[in-house]
Amino acid sequence: MTQKILIVEDEKDIRDLIELHLEKAGFKTALARDGREAFRKVKESMPDLIVLDLMLPEMDGKELARLLKAREETKQIPIVMLTAKTEEVDRIVGFELGADDYIPKPFSPRELVLRIQAVLKRAGSPRPQGAETAPLQIGDLEIDESNFEVRLKRKPVELTKIEFSLLLELVKAKGRLKTRDSLLEGVWGFDSYGDSRTIDTHLSRLRQKLGKMGERIETVRGMGYRFKE
Repeated sequence: MTQKILIVEDEKDIRDLIELHLEKAGFKTALARDGREAFRKVKESMPDLIVLDLMLPEMDGKELARLLKAREETKQIPIVMLTAKTEEVDRIVGFELGADDYIPKPFSPRELVLRIQAVLKRAGSPRPQGAETAPLQIGDLEIDESNFEVRLKRKPVELTKIEFSLLLELVKAKGRLKTRDSLLEGVWGFDSYGDSRTIDTHLSRLRQKLGKMGERIETVRGMGYRFKE
């Protein structure tokens, strides 16, 4: 079945460019010029993913993302945020709102398509049937891979899907270095088209959420990260 992407972008030239490249890649597209129109179209026909510009008239991208993530029927729709803002605080806001990826303008259409494909691949990966595994235990930290849950001192830690995947990649490496390229490949599904700042932003938030345990995520300057056991 052809997957449908809702493109929410108020600039016609950019909207048309995204539509062209997504349809060439085999996707079906729907278009919206502002947040209100996008919300109405989501209710009419659920997309498989939303490409969402943050700076929109009527209802901006942040407000639309909050609204979609608060509703049971729409909270699982993957969101790729697209914006001219490049400051770290804007990336953090986007990811905290539940974005699955963040792409600053100007962007490469090929990179955009690859990132969308990677997000859809992650979102569509079925959980193995009958493959329940015992939670990983590192001190007070417990990682339940089967149920996508993390607990610290038996209390749940709310992580985004990407934060959970990054933590799992690092912990499973058992103290070995994970380069940025290997993390991009393992979590996003691509390497050379990744943005190392995206990893840095996610890991910064992950460290904060894990408190003292987050200090075990060690930065190896110029190379990558490792989780100290």
